[in-house]
Amino acid sequence: MSAIRGTTGRDSAYLRLARELREAILRHEFPDGVRLPTEAELADRYAVSRQTVRRAFHDLVSEGLVYRVPGRGTFVTRHEDPYLRQFGSIDDLMGLSLDTTMELVAPLRRQVALAAAGRLRLSSDQVWKLAFRRLHDEFPFCLTTVYLPPDTGGLIASAPEVSRQGARSRATVIGLLDDVLDDPIAEAEQSITVDTATHEVATHLDCDPEQHLLRIDRLYLSASGTPVELAISHFLPEHYSYRVNLRRHVY
Repeated sequence: MSAIRGTTGRDSAYLRLARELREAILRHEFPDGVRLPTEAELADRYAVSRQTVRRAFHDLVSEGLVYRVPGRGTFVTRHEDPYLRQFGSIDDLMGLSLDTTMELVAPLRRQVALAAAGRLRLSSDQVWKLAFRRLHDEFPFCLTTVYLPPDTGGLIASAPEVSRQGARSRATVIGLLDDVLDDPIAEAEQSITVDTATHEVATHLDCDPEQHLLRIDRLYLSASGTPVELAISHFLPEHYSYRVNLRRHVY
C-alpha cells in the first residue's frame, strides 16, 4: 500500500486513511470480527503518524464500522442488521458500488417532468428519468428515482447499467456520469424528510403502502454549479441507518 499524502488542509491525511480503511472493510478485505492492524503497523504501512491513524480509527468507530477493545486492538464490527454507511463527500456516495447492488426497475427514458425540470433549472420540461432499487446482501433497502437534464442523460443513454430492464450492477449513476462529464460532479444539495410509501414504492421495497419511509433528495452540481442530476430516494428505516459526523475546527 502506498503512503497517504495529504494535499489539501491539515485533516486530509487522516481523512484519506479513514477512507482507504473504510473501503477495505466494505470490500471484506477485513472480514467481520477480524482485528485490524495496530496503530504502529498502519503508521508504518501508510507512512503517517500514529496520531493520524488514531484519528482515522476515531472516525471509523463513530461510523459503527469498527470497535476498540482496550489492550486488545481495533476490530471490524459485525453487521447483520441495518445497512449502515456514513456519507461525508461525493466520493463516499460513489463508494456505494463497493458493497451494494443497483437493480434497474425503470430504464432511462426521455419524458416530460415539470417539477423535476424546475429543480434542475432547465428551460424546457424534458428530462431523462430512470428508477432503481439498491440491494445489500440481496435485500432491497432503497428505491431511487433519477432525473437528468437532456444533454446529461444522453451521455449515458446506451450504458447497459441504465438501459436494460432488470440489469444488476455495482454502478452508481453519479459514477457513470463522472466518467463522461467534461465538468465533473463537485457537490450535492441534500434534504432529508419523512414520506409515505406509494403503491409503486411499496411494491419495489416489499413494504406496506403508506408505511413511513426516510426520503433523501439530492441535487448534484458540477464544478461550475450546473445541476446534472436530481435523485429522490426512499429508504426502509428499519433496514437503513444514515450517519453524518459534524466537526468543529479549533485553531
